[in-house]
Amino acid sequence: AEPLASRAPLAAGAKDSFQLPLRHAGTFLCEPLLGDGGMAPTRPRPLIVTGTSPVAVDRDEVLLIEEWRLRSDGTAIPAGGDPKDSTQIHTINGKTSYDISAPANTRLRLRFINGGPRSVLAVKLESLDVRVMAIDGQPAEPFPARNGALVLAPGSRTDVFVDAVGPAGTSFAILLHDGKQARPVGKLVVSSEPPVRAAPFPPAPPLPGNDMPAALDLKSAARFDLALGTPTDWSRPAEFKPSAAPAFQAKTGRPVVLTLTNHGAIASVFHLHGHHFRLLDRLDDGWKPFWLDTLAVEPGQTQRIAFLAEYPGRYLIEQVATDWAAPRLVRWYSVQ
Repeated sequence: AEPLASRAPLAAGAKDSFQLPLRHAGTFLCEPLLGDGGMAPTRPRPLIVTGTSPVAVDRDEVLLIEEWRLRSDGTAIPAGGDPKDSTQIHTINGKTSYDISAPANTRLRLRFINGGPRSVLAVKLESLDVRVMAIDGQPAEPFPARNGALVLAPGSRTDVFVDAVGPAGTSFAILLHDGKQARPVGKLVVSSEPPVRAAPFPPAPPLPGNDMPAALDLKSAARFDLALGTPTDWSRPAEFKPSAAPAFQAKTGRPVVLTLTNHGAIASVFHLHGHHFRLLDRLDDGWKPFWLDTLAVEPGQTQRIAFLAEYPGRYLIEQVATDWAAPRLVRWYSVQ
């Protein structure tokens, strides 16, 4: 079901159906690849894959953050177009202010998704113990979010556990920082209903695993360099040709290390289809204790990522600069 590389774009008014194997439980995102430069923005949709093992939470909430650029007449400018003289706004689940109410000692699983097309955002839950449980759809070893803040590249997802604590009426602000300023976009409020339990739950254990590789043999990995921040060898999705040479090819079951270097003047966001990767440490002697499929690379920066080429097929890779007018660019890779 991989788009563009294995399936043709869907014509206006047409329908298509296919079976998609859902390998892993987690928080995912469906977004149109051909939405740039159209008459109106195309909106992403969350995809929540539930697991077979129960998770000890009272509520499970999706918080889809979207970024909009509005003209003076209130119409929205699609990403990839000139945002001149527009007003920037953000919404959560379609609302400019999103509130959550829960009885005392309720444990909530909040699935934060950056559905905006270009901006890296930070979300902060003030005065709350925010425990990160999963990133980009894959369980992580739980850890506290520093100062209760989460950094989300376009398309990335972070699942957290929080407890509604305190007497009725206690309010915790949800702040959004767009790189220029932080402002409230909602709040979590302790309701006047009776507490759901006498005291909050103890810290949660890790979420059930998704059978990801326990280790990656970096010594035997196939290694490839990819240049970001430049359109060379990349194409816009509407101009993509499956007959183009792949960015790289890997054998099934072999580890792959990609060196990503951003030659652009602003941050670039890289997205890998088909597999999740580890972010390697600077010395290439280990990795961060979580899996990703999306990574923002600062200008002039080089990052190395590693994944196990588990699934045969033709998959896209994407890059986009963190500029509203920048085009989304794609290439493809092969696992054989």
